[in-house]
Amino acid sequence: MQNIASKISANIIYADMSGLSIDTSKISDSIQYKYALYDINHNKIAGNIQEEVNTKEPIQRIKGSYILVDSTPKGHLGVYHIAIQENSFIKIRKELLEDIVFYFVLIFSLLSLIGYYLANLFINPIINERRKLNTFIKDTTHELNTPITAILMSTGKGAPLTEKNMQRINLSAKRISEIYKDLVYLFLQDNKKIHEPRNISLDEVINEQLEYFQAFANKKKLTINSELEKTIYKIDKESFIRMFNNVVSNAIKYNKINGTISVELKDYILTVKDTGIGIKKDRLKDIFKRYYRATKEQGGFGVGLSIVYHICKTYGIKINVESKEGEGTSFTFKLKKKEDKS
Repeated sequence: MQNIASKISANIIYADMSGLSIDTSKISDSIQYKYALYDINHNKIAGNIQEEVNTKEPIQRIKGSYILVDSTPKGHLGVYHIAIQENSFIKIRKELLEDIVFYFVLIFSLLSLIGYYLANLFINPIINERRKLNTFIKDTTHELNTPITAILMSTGKGAPLTEKNMQRINLSAKRISEIYKDLVYLFLQDNKKIHEPRNISLDEVINEQLEYFQAFANKKKLTINSELEKTIYKIDKESFIRMFNNVVSNAIKYNKINGTISVELKDYILTVKDTGIGIKKDRLKDIFKRYYRATKEQGGFGVGLSIVYHICKTYGIKINVESKEGEGTSFTFKLKKKEDKS
């Protein structure tokens, strides 16, 4: 601003000394600021500054604009004072304010989007788990209701004490016992002390459990074939029974009428194969997840195979599942031998 005022002053002095007049239009075109020329009485001679300027103040601020007053013309051509009004401050401030508002809105929008994304990222698993838990509670209630209803019907007033009713009561009681054992294992496995593994005869334990399941198999007209090699294995007996029973229970539950179940134990490899409905290929990867159910065709509450997986992981048992929809499923357990350190 001072440079511009000095330049105007120099032009006025030069014009006066050369006998020329001032072309105010050229001044307006040559500078980007508003200006005004004042005489000795502080009256405006020319210029486009509208505000009242105090020519005695070298620097002053009027309505947000800074005005510089230069008195170097010394009366040449009747000009005693030159005022230059700086209007870029308001413009800069306005632009700065607009930028601040724009970037604030932009950053706020980005943070809102990120917050929404992160909220979904963290809340969705909780919502999904809650949904699974609600489904689990409903399925468990249904699973318990079926055998309890059968027992009440078989023991109600006027119910005959027939062999068929006794068998129904026995099967229902066994089913409730299995559900109870699964729930206890599922919810207490983190706090429960696992029994000290000891050597057990797997073939004998399997035979005992197959005899236990025979009544369930007969009800569905299933044939259970077993080929068991004498095998001594170090494991917690209760855990092995939980693992084996869940697989056999599924083989019965999801089998077809007059189907078969084959159980083979040979060279530390246990295989349970059925001729049931099978599992879709795209669902095989999820069957060991807690509360997951690969089919809605039969009862269940989606924890059996989760328990199987947990036991296998605890004892280093490698598990493999092969299934073909409509033909059946095969579970293979590779038991860890004493000499197998891998």
